[in-house]
Amino acid sequence: MNTMTITETRRAVPATRGIPILSVAACWMVLSVLYCCPLQAEDFFAEQVAPIFAKHCLGCHDDHQRKGDFSVAGSDSFFAAGHVQPHDASGSYLIELITPVDGSAAMPQNANPLSGPEIAAITQWIENGAEWPAGFEIKAVQIDDFSWWSFQRLRRPAVPDSGDDWAQSPIDRFVLAKLSEKGLVHAPPADRRTLIRRVTYDLTGLPPAPEEVLAFEKDPDPQAYEKLVDRLLESAHYGEHWARHWLDVVRYADSCGYDKDKLRPNAWPYRDYVIGSLNDDKPYSRFVQEQIAGDALFPDEPDAVVALGFIAAGPWDFIGHVEVPETKLDGMVARNLDRDDMVSATINTFCSLTVQCARCHNHKFDPVTQEHYYGLQAVFAAVDRAERTFDSDPVVARQRLEWETRLQELDSAQKKIATDAVGETGDQDLVLTDAADAADADVTRQRAELESAVADIKTRIDSLPPPQRVYAAATSFAPEGNFHPTLGQPRDVRVLIRGEVSQPGEAAVPGVLPLSADSPFQFGSDLTESERRCRLAGWLTDREHPLVWRSIVNRVWQYHFGTGIVSTPNDFGRMGAMPTHPELLDWMAVEFRDGGQSLKTLHRMLVLSNTYQQSSADIAANSAIDAGNQYLWRASRRRLSAEELRDSMLVVSGALDREMGGPGFFLFELEKTEHSPHFEYHKFDHSNAASHRRSIYRFIAR
Repeated sequence: MNTMTITETRRAVPATRGIPILSVAACWMVLSVLYCCPLQAEDFFAEQVAPIFAKHCLGCHDDHQRKGDFSVAGSDSFFAAGHVQPHDASGSYLIELITPVDGSAAMPQNANPLSGPEIAAITQWIENGAEWPAGFEIKAVQIDDFSWWSFQRLRRPAVPDSGDDWAQSPIDRFVLAKLSEKGLVHAPPADRRTLIRRVTYDLTGLPPAPEEVLAFEKDPDPQAYEKLVDRLLESAHYGEHWARHWLDVVRYADSCGYDKDKLRPNAWPYRDYVIGSLNDDKPYSRFVQEQIAGDALFPDEPDAVVALGFIAAGPWDFIGHVEVPETKLDGMVARNLDRDDMVSATINTFCSLTVQCARCHNHKFDPVTQEHYYGLQAVFAAVDRAERTFDSDPVVARQRLEWETRLQELDSAQKKIATDAVGETGDQDLVLTDAADAADADVTRQRAELESAVADIKTRIDSLPPPQRVYAAATSFAPEGNFHPTLGQPRDVRVLIRGEVSQPGEAAVPGVLPLSADSPFQFGSDLTESERRCRLAGWLTDREHPLVWRSIVNRVWQYHFGTGIVSTPNDFGRMGAMPTHPELLDWMAVEFRDGGQSLKTLHRMLVLSNTYQQSSADIAANSAIDAGNQYLWRASRRRLSAEELRDSMLVVSGALDREMGGPGFFLFELEKTEHSPHFEYHKFDHSNAASHRRSIYRFIAR
């Protein structure tokens, strides 16, 4: 029996606006050209049609769920519904369901329509007779199948030998080996004017000054380019630019989204934390650990609390949390979705895996079950998003922590004295009057001493500079309406049948994802709230974690070369793309992991490679083989981002205010904040110099 095993994915890609979907007829014409040497009917179904059904349909229409009493798992169930009329695509109900009208289609439900080529492939298959190979089944992956490339243990591949002087670095040698394998040649180097513009934008997001370009073009020093790279990496603008990339990945904004889109006036310290961490070249494992459990792992560091803005960066339902009690269905839904965002952001960001697919059912194609998914939810069971205090001065932070800890000890001592005093007032007839009086006097003295010590500590705390506030993961905060802190007491998280909060199943056990068939993944339910996050942080930064180290080097590569070695940076699962250079990806991952985990060192390694320094000019013979440049035979042309374009205009006009940090500036007039804020962009005066800062500091309304 043939078995097709393919993966569902939900990638976080921008929606395409204003670009019409190709008509079925047009796409059919395209396919007729692509298949000038047509596949056999069985091969066409297996290679062109079955993957579409697996990706877009199997999640809701398999032999277990059969939504609409329809399944795409096998031929009997598929054709029984009568949705397809062989040799008659226009008369087939399936084509009507998947064809978009005004940009939307009935199927897939609550998702983007199929692409034009996908619809064309299904149409062609039906017109050709809708042949379904005997015994062919479309199945989800087995939950214990860890054979996929991204789950394999990281090993350092041998760097290929090369007799070509062009291949100076290990990166170049891996690339050259692939070029030779594909019959491609590398491009000549870019001229110096192009190179300084490219690397300056890539590392700082700003254009080089004209005098910098002229000086670099005329510099006879053979180390001129290396010195330029080092100068750019030491620029404070480096952290500002690369923080923009990171904040995009972690879905940062300065408002909550949902119906009311309430403001988050104190989200910005997390943004500044990311900028500072990148400029300081903080080791990646420390960077990850701080964002998951900094308050527990590094309690006397100011970054420890601010970094938890990562967990709180996503959208938040004000109505579902504040206006609806947690005991009501809508309140339970809101908190379930809140934890879902925390889980998916953590695993998408650091592991490049679509764990959220398992919220309603076992992942159809990757080894992630509902048990695993809700175990991750249980890690965040006591966590909410709210305002927290912190001290930016580490000396003040340590002093406040010391005194607040002492205050808690004194409070415990006061409670113990009170309890002991109550216990000693039992049978007074058995207590001698003098002894009782002495005991009372001793208790009174102890209470007075404790009260004096408490007052002294409170005075010392009050003398410290007032703490700052950040919107971050929290278990203790001021209640608002029906929104109350857990005070560290984990909520009861259940495995939800079909993802419905009204259908709770077994209690979820805190844990992570297994990375092999025999790896443990559960922590146990007896851990405290902070211990759960500490265990998660440790799992994410384990040197043997195969996903984490591949994920980060792929993300950095993506922003330098236009496309990642894996072109789906948020999905290393079975429906994600295969790596074009798997050995290079693993070599970089091991080099990064074992070489200090310095992102600046990684940048330097990439931009100093001759692969990066190539010209973007076309080579006709290469284009005939690899028009998309996936094998890196030239530099790929890339557009400036919106932020880079805006910042460049401010730079060349001399209007850029280079002040760093602090609250975000508005590019709108803010009105009616008492209910739902109105962001009136058309009323804003863009000549206002206060808004002429870098775009990273813009207040972002979700």
